[in-house]
Amino acid sequence: MRVTAFILALGLCAAAPAAAQEWDEYVSRQDGFKLNFPGQPKISETTWKSQMDYTLPARVYATERGRERYSMTVVDYRGIEKLGIERAKACPPGNAQCRENAGIMGPGYWKHDERAAVMHATFLLLQRNAKLTNLAWEWQDMVEGNLIQLTNADQSRTFAYVTMHENKLFVMEGTVPAGNPEPGLFQQSLGWVDSDGNGIRYQEIVYSNAYHGMGVYPKPRVGGQGRGAGAGPGGAAPAPGR
Repeated sequence: MRVTAFILALGLCAAAPAAAQEWDEYVSRQDGFKLNFPGQPKISETTWKSQMDYTLPARVYATERGRERYSMTVVDYRGIEKLGIERAKACPPGNAQCRENAGIMGPGYWKHDERAAVMHATFLLLQRNAKLTNLAWEWQDMVEGNLIQLTNADQSRTFAYVTMHENKLFVMEGTVPAGNPEPGLFQQSLGWVDSDGNGIRYQEIVYSNAYHGMGVYPKPRVGGQGRGAGAGPGGAAPAPGR
């Protein structure tokens, strides 16, 4: 009896570190982000319909832990200028939205569409059968975006962050059952990486894709390797809007 209890205790001790290590930082060099997931995310290719009805390539990183669901959807807007130029060429006479000389709107209104990407993705989240409990402008690792919190029809809660970096749209969602703690480890872990997977962090000013990503202003200065996931300068836990 004592031997059985001892073996069971050893099993529990071995399981505890495994559970503690269940959350791991996932780095996507392809899409330029790092994020904590409970386990390796499943990656799927899909498409995204933009506000101006352009069809854009997208990639979804998703995983589950019990009844909890976590995902990051990345939409690539880098080819939208070409789509806008092609649309402008095929426009019927008098269609103002697709005129070639659209100025700051861009041919086919592609610039307008890219600037509106975060707002459009936020709007789509708000169309769900859910009650909005928080909507705020924030930044994650010095990149601006919208923070959205929803209470769903089944009383589960969704915490989302919508942002844009380097002409890609990021829609990050963590959903937990009613009564569960907020998905803070997921929500606060978003960071950015270069093509080699090295962390980057902008200095002094917040990055805005509408200005910096689209070339209106030079990008903010980048310092060091960026922070570790879930930590602010010096490894401290980040404050809201870090």
